[in-house]
Amino acid sequence: MKRVPGHDGPPQAPAIPRPARRLVVAAWALLGAAVATDLADNPRVTLSPALATVPVLASIGTRRARVPLLAGLAALLLVVPLAFADPDVPLAIHVTSAFTVLAISCISTANVVLIATRERELLRSRSVAAAAQQALLRPVPERIGGLRVAVRYRAAAADAQVGGDLYEVLETPFGVRLLIGDVRGKGLGAVETAADVLGTFREAAQVEADLEAVARRLDATVRRRGIGEEFVTAALLDVPRTGGPVELVNCGHLPPLVRSGGEVTVIEAPPDGGTDPPLALRELVGGPYHSDLFLFGKGDLLLLYTDGVTEARDASGRFYPLERRFAALTESAPGALADRLLSDLLAYAGGELADDAALLVIRREQNT
Repeated sequence: MKRVPGHDGPPQAPAIPRPARRLVVAAWALLGAAVATDLADNPRVTLSPALATVPVLASIGTRRARVPLLAGLAALLLVVPLAFADPDVPLAIHVTSAFTVLAISCISTANVVLIATRERELLRSRSVAAAAQQALLRPVPERIGGLRVAVRYRAAAADAQVGGDLYEVLETPFGVRLLIGDVRGKGLGAVETAADVLGTFREAAQVEADLEAVARRLDATVRRRGIGEEFVTAALLDVPRTGGPVELVNCGHLPPLVRSGGEVTVIEAPPDGGTDPPLALRELVGGPYHSDLFLFGKGDLLLLYTDGVTEARDASGRFYPLERRFAALTESAPGALADRLLSDLLAYAGGELADDAALLVIRREQNT
Protein backbone atom coordinates (compact mmCIF):
# COMPACT_ATOMS: atom_id res chain seq x y z
CA MET A 1 0.00 0.00 0.00
CA LYS A 2 1.28 3.42 -0.88
CA ARG A 3 1.80 5.81 1.93
CA VAL A 4 -0.28 8.93 2.09
CA PRO A 5 1.97 11.93 2.68
CA GLY A 6 1.39 13.56 6.03
CA HIS A 7 -0.57 10.62 7.45
CA ASP A 8 2.18 8.21 8.55
CA GLY A 9 2.57 9.43 12.16
CA PRO A 10 0.04 9.25 14.95
CA PRO A 11 -3.14 11.13 14.09
CA GLN A 12 -3.77 14.31 16.00
CA ALA A 13 -6.39 13.83 18.69
CA PRO A 14 -9.47 16.03 18.31
CA ALA A 15 -9.89 18.85 20.76
CA ILE A 16 -11.83 17.83 23.87
CA PRO A 17 -15.08 19.83 24.20
CA ARG A 18 -15.07 22.26 27.10
CA PRO A 19 -17.72 20.42 29.21
CA ALA A 20 -15.82 17.14 28.86
CA ARG A 21 -12.54 18.89 29.66
CA ARG A 22 -14.05 20.22 32.88
CA LEU A 23 -15.19 16.74 33.87
CA VAL A 24 -11.70 15.32 33.26
CA VAL A 25 -10.14 18.06 35.39
CA ALA A 26 -12.68 17.34 38.15
CA ALA A 27 -11.83 13.62 38.00
CA TRP A 28 -8.11 14.36 38.35
CA ALA A 29 -8.85 16.65 41.30
CA LEU A 30 -10.96 14.01 43.05
CA LEU A 31 -8.28 11.39 42.46
CA GLY A 32 -5.60 13.66 43.91
CA ALA A 33 -7.76 14.38 46.95
CA ALA A 34 -8.33 10.66 47.46
CA VAL A 35 -4.61 9.85 47.37
CA ALA A 36 -3.77 12.75 49.71
CA THR A 37 -6.46 11.65 52.16
CA ASP A 38 -5.26 8.06 52.04
CA LEU A 39 -1.67 9.09 52.80
CA ALA A 40 -2.64 11.45 55.62
CA ASP A 41 -5.33 9.67 57.61
CA ASN A 42 -7.48 6.61 58.35
CA PRO A 43 -5.01 3.68 58.26
CA ARG A 44 -7.85 1.14 58.32
CA VAL A 45 -9.23 2.21 54.90
CA THR A 46 -7.40 2.47 51.56
CA LEU A 47 -8.36 4.24 48.36
CA SER A 48 -5.64 2.60 46.29
CA PRO A 49 -8.19 0.95 43.91
CA ALA A 50 -9.01 4.46 42.68
CA LEU A 51 -5.54 4.57 41.08
CA ALA A 52 -6.92 2.32 38.31
CA THR A 53 -8.58 5.43 36.88
CA VAL A 54 -5.21 7.09 36.21
CA PRO A 55 -4.43 5.38 32.85
CA VAL A 56 -8.04 5.86 31.74
CA LEU A 57 -7.90 9.59 32.44
CA ALA A 58 -4.47 9.86 30.82
CA SER A 59 -5.74 8.20 27.63
CA ILE A 60 -8.41 10.86 27.08
CA GLY A 61 -7.41 13.29 24.34
CA THR A 62 -4.19 11.54 23.26
CA ARG A 63 -3.24 9.27 20.38
CA ARG A 64 0.19 8.31 21.81
CA ALA A 65 0.18 4.86 23.40
CA ARG A 66 3.01 5.62 25.83
CA VAL A 67 0.93 8.26 27.67
CA PRO A 68 -1.57 5.91 29.40
CA LEU A 69 1.17 3.29 29.79
CA LEU A 70 3.52 5.65 31.66
CA ALA A 71 0.62 7.05 33.68
CA GLY A 72 -0.36 3.51 34.67
CA LEU A 73 3.20 2.70 35.73
CA ALA A 74 3.29 5.86 37.85
CA ALA A 75 -0.01 4.84 39.48
CA LEU A 76 1.41 1.38 40.08
CA LEU A 77 4.36 2.89 41.94
CA LEU A 78 1.95 4.89 44.12
CA VAL A 79 0.43 1.68 45.45
CA VAL A 80 3.64 1.04 47.43
CA PRO A 81 3.53 4.17 49.65
CA LEU A 82 -0.20 3.66 50.14
CA ALA A 83 0.47 0.14 51.38
CA PHE A 84 2.93 1.48 53.98
CA ALA A 85 0.51 4.30 54.92
CA ASP A 86 -2.26 1.77 55.65
CA PRO A 87 -0.59 -1.02 57.72
CA ASP A 88 -3.94 -2.23 59.04
CA VAL A 89 -5.29 -2.88 55.53
CA PRO A 90 -4.71 -6.47 54.35
CA LEU A 91 -1.85 -6.73 51.88
CA ALA A 92 -4.10 -8.65 49.51
CA ILE A 93 -6.13 -5.50 48.88
CA HIS A 94 -3.05 -3.54 47.82
CA VAL A 95 -1.89 -6.42 45.61
CA THR A 96 -5.32 -6.54 44.02
CA SER A 97 -5.14 -2.77 43.44
CA ALA A 98 -1.72 -3.16 41.78
CA PHE A 99 -2.98 -5.87 39.42
CA THR A 100 -6.08 -3.79 38.63
CA VAL A 101 -3.95 -0.74 37.78
CA LEU A 102 -1.73 -2.89 35.58
CA ALA A 103 -4.70 -4.45 33.75
CA ILE A 104 -6.44 -1.12 33.17
CA SER A 105 -3.14 0.37 31.94
CA CYS A 106 -2.85 -2.37 29.31
CA ILE A 107 -6.47 -1.92 28.25
CA SER A 108 -6.18 1.88 28.01
CA THR A 109 -2.96 1.61 26.01
CA ALA A 110 -4.48 -0.92 23.64
CA ASN A 111 -7.54 1.30 23.21
CA VAL A 112 -5.38 4.30 22.25
CA VAL A 113 -3.50 2.15 19.71
CA LEU A 114 -6.78 0.88 18.24
CA ILE A 115 -8.29 4.37 17.94
CA ALA A 116 -5.09 5.78 16.40
CA THR A 117 -4.99 2.94 13.86
CA ARG A 118 -8.62 3.41 12.85
CA GLU A 119 -8.18 7.17 12.52
CA ARG A 120 -5.09 6.64 10.36
CA GLU A 121 -7.10 4.33 8.11
CA LEU A 122 -9.87 6.93 7.95
CA LEU A 123 -7.36 9.60 6.89
CA ARG A 124 -6.12 7.32 4.12
CA SER A 125 -9.72 6.64 3.03
CA ARG A 126 -10.42 10.35 2.91
CA SER A 127 -7.36 10.90 0.76
CA VAL A 128 -8.55 8.20 -1.65
CA ALA A 129 -12.04 9.71 -1.65
CA ALA A 130 -10.60 13.15 -2.39
CA ALA A 131 -8.68 11.70 -5.35
CA ALA A 132 -11.86 9.97 -6.56
CA GLN A 133 -13.74 13.25 -6.30
CA GLN A 134 -11.13 15.01 -8.41
CA ALA A 135 -11.49 12.31 -11.07
CA LEU A 136 -15.28 12.10 -10.94
CA LEU A 137 -16.31 15.70 -10.23
CA ARG A 138 -13.55 17.64 -11.93
CA PRO A 139 -13.12 21.33 -11.05
CA VAL A 140 -15.16 23.46 -13.44
CA PRO A 141 -13.47 26.40 -15.19
CA GLU A 142 -14.17 29.79 -13.65
CA ARG A 143 -14.59 31.35 -17.11
CA ILE A 144 -15.78 29.49 -20.18
CA GLY A 145 -17.44 30.60 -23.43
CA GLY A 146 -18.50 34.04 -22.17
CA LEU A 147 -19.75 32.62 -18.87
CA ARG A 148 -18.51 32.81 -15.30
CA VAL A 149 -19.14 29.63 -13.34
CA ALA A 150 -18.95 28.50 -9.72
CA VAL A 151 -19.87 25.18 -8.17
CA ARG A 152 -20.27 24.15 -4.55
CA TYR A 153 -20.77 20.55 -3.42
CA ARG A 154 -21.55 19.30 0.07
CA ALA A 155 -21.83 15.59 0.88
CA ALA A 156 -24.37 14.76 3.57
CA ALA A 157 -22.22 12.07 5.23
CA ALA A 158 -19.67 13.59 7.57
CA ASP A 159 -16.77 11.50 6.23
CA ALA A 160 -17.85 11.39 2.60
CA GLN A 161 -16.21 13.25 -0.24
CA VAL A 162 -18.25 11.85 -3.11
CA GLY A 163 -21.97 11.07 -3.29
CA GLY A 164 -24.66 10.59 -5.91
CA ASP A 165 -24.88 14.19 -7.13
CA LEU A 166 -23.09 15.03 -10.36
CA TYR A 167 -22.33 18.07 -12.51
CA GLU A 168 -20.23 19.09 -15.51
CA VAL A 169 -19.51 22.18 -17.61
CA LEU A 170 -17.97 21.69 -21.07
CA GLU A 171 -17.07 23.92 -23.99
CA THR A 172 -18.14 22.10 -27.15
CA PRO A 173 -18.43 22.88 -30.88
CA PHE A 174 -22.13 23.62 -30.23
CA GLY A 175 -21.74 25.97 -27.26
CA VAL A 176 -21.21 25.56 -23.55
CA ARG A 177 -23.03 22.49 -22.32
CA LEU A 178 -23.93 21.90 -18.69
CA LEU A 179 -25.18 18.91 -16.77
CA ILE A 180 -26.47 18.56 -13.25
CA GLY A 181 -28.00 15.37 -11.89
CA ASP A 182 -28.84 13.24 -8.91
CA VAL A 183 -28.55 9.46 -8.75
CA ARG A 184 -31.50 7.84 -6.96
CA GLY A 185 -29.45 5.14 -5.35
CA LYS A 186 -27.15 4.52 -2.42
CA GLY A 187 -23.54 3.71 -1.70
CA LEU A 188 -20.89 2.66 -4.17
CA GLY A 189 -23.49 1.81 -6.83
CA ALA A 190 -24.65 5.43 -6.91
CA VAL A 191 -21.08 6.66 -7.32
CA GLU A 192 -20.48 4.18 -10.15
CA THR A 193 -23.67 5.30 -11.89
CA ALA A 194 -22.63 8.94 -11.55
CA ALA A 195 -19.24 8.08 -13.09
CA ASP A 196 -20.92 6.33 -16.04
CA VAL A 197 -23.28 9.25 -16.68
CA LEU A 198 -20.47 11.80 -16.54
CA GLY A 199 -18.29 9.72 -18.86
CA THR A 200 -21.07 9.43 -21.42
CA PHE A 201 -21.92 13.13 -21.19
CA ARG A 202 -18.30 14.21 -21.64
CA GLU A 203 -18.10 12.22 -24.87
CA ALA A 204 -21.61 12.73 -26.27
CA ALA A 205 -21.70 16.49 -25.60
CA GLN A 206 -18.74 16.95 -27.92
CA VAL A 207 -20.11 14.99 -30.88
CA GLU A 208 -23.92 15.17 -30.73
CA ALA A 209 -25.32 18.38 -32.23
CA ASP A 210 -28.77 17.58 -30.84
CA LEU A 211 -29.09 17.97 -27.05
CA GLU A 212 -31.96 15.49 -27.11
CA ALA A 213 -29.58 12.92 -28.60
CA VAL A 214 -27.23 13.49 -25.68
CA ALA A 215 -30.12 12.78 -23.31
CA ARG A 216 -30.96 9.56 -25.17
CA ARG A 217 -27.39 8.35 -24.82
CA LEU A 218 -27.37 9.14 -21.10
CA ASP A 219 -30.65 7.27 -20.70
CA ALA A 220 -29.21 4.23 -22.47
CA THR A 221 -26.11 4.32 -20.25
CA VAL A 222 -28.13 4.19 -17.04
CA ARG A 223 -30.57 1.65 -18.44
CA ARG A 224 -27.72 -0.72 -19.38
CA ARG A 225 -26.60 -0.85 -15.78
CA GLY A 226 -29.88 -2.60 -14.93
CA ILE A 227 -29.46 -2.39 -11.17
CA GLY A 228 -32.77 -2.56 -9.28
CA GLU A 229 -34.74 0.67 -9.25
CA GLU A 230 -31.76 2.95 -9.83
CA PHE A 231 -32.37 6.00 -12.00
CA VAL A 232 -30.98 9.50 -12.43
CA THR A 233 -32.69 12.88 -12.57
CA ALA A 234 -30.75 15.25 -14.79
CA ALA A 235 -30.94 18.63 -16.47
CA LEU A 236 -28.95 19.24 -19.67
CA LEU A 237 -28.39 22.77 -20.95
CA ASP A 238 -26.82 24.25 -24.07
CA VAL A 239 -25.74 27.90 -23.88
CA PRO A 240 -25.00 29.14 -27.44
CA ARG A 241 -22.08 31.46 -28.16
CA THR A 242 -24.35 33.71 -30.22
CA GLY A 243 -26.15 34.96 -27.15
CA GLY A 244 -29.47 33.40 -28.07
CA PRO A 245 -31.81 31.55 -25.71
CA VAL A 246 -30.60 28.55 -23.71
CA GLU A 247 -31.80 25.09 -24.65
CA LEU A 248 -32.91 22.82 -21.81
CA VAL A 249 -33.69 19.11 -21.68
CA ASN A 250 -34.99 18.31 -18.21
CA CYS A 251 -35.08 14.63 -17.32
CA GLY A 252 -37.15 14.71 -14.15
CA HIS A 253 -34.81 17.15 -12.41
CA LEU A 254 -35.58 20.28 -10.42
CA PRO A 255 -36.22 23.34 -12.62
CA PRO A 256 -33.39 25.85 -13.13
CA LEU A 257 -33.75 29.35 -11.70
CA VAL A 258 -32.81 32.53 -13.57
CA ARG A 259 -32.30 35.83 -11.74
CA SER A 260 -32.59 38.90 -13.93
CA GLY A 261 -32.90 42.42 -12.54
CA GLY A 262 -33.73 41.13 -9.07
CA GLU A 263 -36.54 38.90 -10.31
CA VAL A 264 -36.27 35.11 -10.19
CA THR A 265 -37.91 32.97 -12.87
CA VAL A 266 -38.51 29.24 -12.46
CA ILE A 267 -37.84 27.49 -15.76
CA GLU A 268 -40.71 25.03 -15.80
CA ALA A 269 -41.63 22.86 -18.77
CA PRO A 270 -44.45 24.41 -20.85
CA PRO A 271 -47.87 22.81 -20.22
CA ASP A 272 -48.12 21.54 -23.80
CA GLY A 273 -44.52 20.36 -23.99
CA GLY A 274 -44.79 17.41 -21.66
CA THR A 275 -42.24 16.37 -19.08
CA ASP A 276 -39.41 13.94 -19.60
CA PRO A 277 -38.77 11.09 -17.16
CA PRO A 278 -35.51 10.49 -15.30
CA LEU A 279 -32.71 8.68 -17.08
CA ALA A 280 -33.31 4.91 -17.37
CA LEU A 281 -37.11 5.37 -17.50
CA ARG A 282 -37.56 6.67 -21.05
CA GLU A 283 -38.72 3.30 -22.38
CA LEU A 284 -41.46 3.08 -19.76
CA VAL A 285 -43.00 6.36 -20.92
CA GLY A 286 -42.20 6.21 -24.62
CA GLY A 287 -41.88 9.06 -27.07
CA PRO A 288 -39.00 11.45 -27.79
CA TYR A 289 -37.26 13.88 -25.48
CA HIS A 290 -38.45 17.49 -25.40
CA SER A 291 -36.24 20.55 -25.43
CA ASP A 292 -37.33 24.01 -24.27
CA LEU A 293 -35.78 27.44 -24.72
CA PHE A 294 -35.50 30.22 -22.15
CA LEU A 295 -33.90 33.66 -22.08
CA PHE A 296 -30.56 34.14 -20.36
CA GLY A 297 -29.15 37.58 -21.07
CA LYS A 298 -26.00 39.46 -20.20
CA GLY A 299 -25.61 39.90 -16.45
CA ASP A 300 -28.27 37.30 -15.64
CA LEU A 301 -27.58 34.54 -13.12
CA LEU A 302 -28.55 30.91 -13.70
CA LEU A 303 -28.83 28.53 -10.74
CA LEU A 304 -28.79 24.74 -11.05
CA TYR A 305 -29.13 22.61 -7.91
CA THR A 306 -30.04 19.21 -6.48
CA ASP A 307 -32.74 18.27 -4.01
CA GLY A 308 -30.31 18.21 -1.12
CA VAL A 309 -30.76 22.00 -1.26
CA THR A 310 -34.53 22.27 -1.55
CA GLU A 311 -35.25 19.43 0.87
CA ALA A 312 -33.09 20.79 3.68
CA ARG A 313 -35.26 21.58 6.72
CA ASP A 314 -34.99 23.91 9.66
CA ALA A 315 -35.70 22.96 13.28
CA SER A 316 -39.46 23.28 12.71
CA GLY A 317 -39.41 21.05 9.62
CA ARG A 318 -39.86 23.75 6.97
CA PHE A 319 -38.07 23.31 3.65
CA TYR A 320 -35.33 25.69 2.59
CA PRO A 321 -36.91 28.54 0.54
CA LEU A 322 -34.31 28.53 -2.25
CA GLU A 323 -36.21 30.75 -4.68
CA ARG A 324 -36.79 33.46 -2.07
CA ARG A 325 -33.21 33.34 -0.75
CA PHE A 326 -31.78 33.41 -4.28
CA ALA A 327 -33.78 36.53 -5.04
CA ALA A 328 -32.82 38.24 -1.77
CA LEU A 329 -29.04 37.79 -1.92
CA THR A 330 -27.22 40.75 -3.42
CA GLU A 331 -24.05 39.02 -4.65
CA SER A 332 -23.62 39.01 -8.42
CA ALA A 333 -20.30 37.15 -8.74
CA PRO A 334 -21.00 33.40 -9.06
CA GLY A 335 -18.36 32.39 -6.51
CA ALA A 336 -19.52 34.84 -3.86
CA LEU A 337 -23.17 33.98 -4.48
CA ALA A 338 -22.51 30.23 -4.28
CA ASP A 339 -20.65 30.70 -0.99
CA ARG A 340 -23.47 32.77 0.49
CA LEU A 341 -26.11 30.28 -0.61
CA LEU A 342 -24.22 27.34 0.85
CA SER A 343 -23.51 29.06 4.16
CA ASP A 344 -27.13 30.22 4.35
CA LEU A 345 -28.33 26.68 3.61
CA LEU A 346 -26.15 25.16 6.32
CA ALA A 347 -27.22 27.77 8.86
CA TYR A 348 -30.88 27.10 7.99
CA ALA A 349 -30.43 23.33 8.40
CA GLY A 350 -28.50 23.60 11.65
CA GLY A 351 -25.12 22.78 10.11
CA GLU A 352 -26.04 19.32 8.78
CA LEU A 353 -27.73 18.16 5.59
CA ALA A 354 -29.84 15.05 5.18
CA ASP A 355 -28.80 14.59 1.54
CA ASP A 356 -25.93 15.57 -0.74
CA ALA A 357 -26.27 19.09 -2.11
CA ALA A 358 -24.81 20.63 -5.26
CA LEU A 359 -25.08 24.26 -6.43
CA LEU A 360 -24.01 25.45 -9.88
CA VAL A 361 -24.12 29.22 -10.44
CA ILE A 362 -23.57 30.67 -13.93
CA ARG A 363 -23.40 34.34 -14.95
CA ARG A 364 -23.55 35.44 -18.56
CA GLU A 365 -20.79 37.99 -19.14
CA GLN A 366 -21.48 38.66 -22.82
CA ASN A 367 -24.11 38.00 -25.45
CA THR A 368 -21.82 37.25 -28.34
